[in-house]
Amino acid sequence: MKGQQRSPQRRSSAEFPTGFLWGVAAASYQVEGAVNEDGRGQSIWDTFARTPGKVRHGHTGDTSVDQYHRYPEDVTLMRELGVSAYRYSIAWPRVQPDGSGIFNPKGFDYYKRLSDELHRQNIKSVATLYHWDLPQALEDAGGWPQRDTAYRFAEYAAGCFAELGDHVDMWTTLNEPWCSAVLGYDLGEHAPGHTSKSKGWAAGHHLMLGRGVAVQAYRALTGTATAEQAGARVVAPIGITHNLETPRPATRHPEDIAAADRAADMRTRFFLDPMLGRPYPQRHFAAYPEEMPPPVLDGDMETIATPIDFLGLNYYFEPVVVTAPEYPEGFRAVNSYHETTDMGWPVTPLGLSRHLRWVWNHIDGRYPLYITENGCAMPDELTPDGLRCHDPGRVRYLRDHFSAALDAVEEGVDLRGYFVWSLIDNFEWSLGYTKRFGIVYADYVNQRRVPKDSYYYLREVISGTEDL
Repeated sequence: MKGQQRSPQRRSSAEFPTGFLWGVAAASYQVEGAVNEDGRGQSIWDTFARTPGKVRHGHTGDTSVDQYHRYPEDVTLMRELGVSAYRYSIAWPRVQPDGSGIFNPKGFDYYKRLSDELHRQNIKSVATLYHWDLPQALEDAGGWPQRDTAYRFAEYAAGCFAELGDHVDMWTTLNEPWCSAVLGYDLGEHAPGHTSKSKGWAAGHHLMLGRGVAVQAYRALTGTATAEQAGARVVAPIGITHNLETPRPATRHPEDIAAADRAADMRTRFFLDPMLGRPYPQRHFAAYPEEMPPPVLDGDMETIATPIDFLGLNYYFEPVVVTAPEYPEGFRAVNSYHETTDMGWPVTPLGLSRHLRWVWNHIDGRYPLYITENGCAMPDELTPDGLRCHDPGRVRYLRDHFSAALDAVEEGVDLRGYFVWSLIDNFEWSLGYTKRFGIVYADYVNQRRVPKDSYYYLREVISGTEDL
């Protein structure tokens, strides 16, 4: 009709490919609690959280949302949500308390019970082997900057494959090795809290080396080079999850475009390129001539390049950078106009489609992709009766990011699944319990769970009845 504006055409969530895997995610130290039960050893996060000034308000993961005991309730929430997969992590100190040697059967029993309950409710068990909780005994021996830790990780992984192989549907070796290496050993913001760039580089190298040795152990156990070569046998695929960044330049000035390219060296190329048989980004090391480069030995790079079955990507926002000659690598991050989450992170859904395209092209389409984490900390408002929780900002955030992911799929990116972070509010690392990422509200006093509006929104998306 004349004078009226036509509404833009909206797409349905049913347009995601058939078999697209919808899931939710969490991590052991953030949700399990029970840190002193059934033979669990101590981790670097137990130590870090008890160190004054390291975690806001002195919060710890000792109890968190007590998923160790309450997993049946949480799995039922997942079934009612309609997800097909739960991505959780195995606590290394729960199954191998000292990080080497004797395994703890009671630790494995918990993950068997969890997986069995997931399967009973028709949900895939997606296990991450390492989500940052290194056994304290290994840190006391030098931690990830020491080469031996890579082999201890491979030993631990092999034990998990042997004990849990019949229970797990997908394996992820590492979650965000950049965080483990850089936040843990370079910047000191996460456990174990060291501040040495050389240690950060060494930790990153040994994390990726350990991943390669672990995948080789998995291939030897299953007798296949890749999951696709298993033929009629069912072999769970194995991959890795990275929090890569592909910053955008603030302007189209050539120097800002070059700065954005440089900004992807440590966060992205350091961890991704060696997996593709390419060298480390040498210009990154050259910017810090006083530091020791990664301790690469003969054969390391070939081991790191051991093939995987899929690549997981954790995405929260897209940084913006400009040229900055006064900085060692010639760039710095700047603000943008976007609204921000409670973490202060800009909401940049278009960046997700750009990121997926960049990664897909950079890996030459070698591996299918999964978004293994995406979500946000946003204000939550419980109703006076405590029965509902409104979070309109999170609903908008998810809607826009789902739409951006569908854009990438329609452009040819082989994206096969999407895990929302997180199922439930939990311990947010150095920020303690001050930030809430869950689509289920957690009452930290009485452990009551309250599905938020975003939970019901995601349910509609998964059912294929929601506009994007």
